[in-house]
Amino acid sequence: MNRLTTPFGSYELTRFPQDPRDRLRAWDAADEYLLHHLASGTGDRGPVDLGGGRQITVLGDRWGALTTALAAHHPTQITDSSLTRSATMANLDRAGIGTAKDTVTLLTTQDEPPARIDVLLVRVPKSLALLEDQLHRLAPRLHADSVVVGTGMVKEIHTSTLRLFERILGPTKTSLAEKKARLIFCTPSTAATAGTAATAGTSGTAGASADPWPVTYTVDAEGGSGAGLTVVNHAGIFCADRLDVGTRFFLRSIPNNTNGARVVDLGCGNGVVGTAVAVADPRAEVVFTDESYQAIASAKATFRANVTRDRDRADFLVGDGVAMLDPASVDLVLCNPPFHSHQATTDATALRMFAQSRKVLRPGGELWVVANRHMGYHTHLQRLFGNSEVAASEPKFVVLRAVKRMERERRP
Repeated sequence: MNRLTTPFGSYELTRFPQDPRDRLRAWDAADEYLLHHLASGTGDRGPVDLGGGRQITVLGDRWGALTTALAAHHPTQITDSSLTRSATMANLDRAGIGTAKDTVTLLTTQDEPPARIDVLLVRVPKSLALLEDQLHRLAPRLHADSVVVGTGMVKEIHTSTLRLFERILGPTKTSLAEKKARLIFCTPSTAATAGTAATAGTSGTAGASADPWPVTYTVDAEGGSGAGLTVVNHAGIFCADRLDVGTRFFLRSIPNNTNGARVVDLGCGNGVVGTAVAVADPRAEVVFTDESYQAIASAKATFRANVTRDRDRADFLVGDGVAMLDPASVDLVLCNPPFHSHQATTDATALRMFAQSRKVLRPGGELWVVANRHMGYHTHLQRLFGNSEVAASEPKFVVLRAVKRMERERRP
């Protein structure tokens, strides 16, 4: 656990799920730079007035560092990540703040934004698409006197990032770099703020471009069991306008007949894998899980675009993997695990997914994983399950299968 010291106070912060072996902090220099600017100003720009009942919205807070530090000013946090939401709640509780309605408001990227935003603070996300979508959604809630400040590490802020702010909101400048972090200063234009609360989700003005999200496409004939499916991607979902090569290979490899099984599409993204199962086997009960609210919205839309009956045989769950499912309640888990956490490359998320899968699988149940060959997941599956086999392979990707045995069948 690490302590963040800011002009607003000092706080012990952790990521979520909390892991004592995780050495990554719950904040970085970009968060520190923004908080310093709000209190003291930067260069020729003075501090930001956060008082007088001003509505403060924090977009893209990674682990709740900004929201926790600014809790005394009653901010609204908007996040796509349920893990961020959980981390924020834990960090607020640790600081003795809590999440009562009179302190902090926690919203998702799919929720209705605040009707009026006086101060918009943006932690630049990894996905430019998500940034584009959210700026479109929030633009009509800004006004001529709104203050917009973004922050990110230098490597996260590109010319395309600044162009998004400029195109959707208004004139945009950046600060000097400090500890490899940079601030973005944006002045909302009349065109951007001309919309009303009723037009959220669109540009809200004839002078600005419309929000292009979500994106819809049809899987081509080479998409295995997904061929012909309609896929809906909300902003921020990996590979927005086509089927990525890993998922394409997975769809050509997974079982075609699940025989009415309870199947989990773990880390479902746009839900094309679970939807392919539901189309191939109408008796199957499919559970879609992801930590992203945008992903679950995409999975729901993809499923409903292709399955017109037995909708009660699908569940959509936002959270930490399959932690919310009962032990020994699942027959088959299908997983295309991520190997990034924000900008950091790590296999921690995948390994947690594998361990969780073993707990929720029934004896004889199977975990199928597609991954880049170099990740070496077969060794982890062998250790967890006592077995692992290659179900399909090509030069770049491999599909692995592990079976949950009865405890007495496991070998050391």
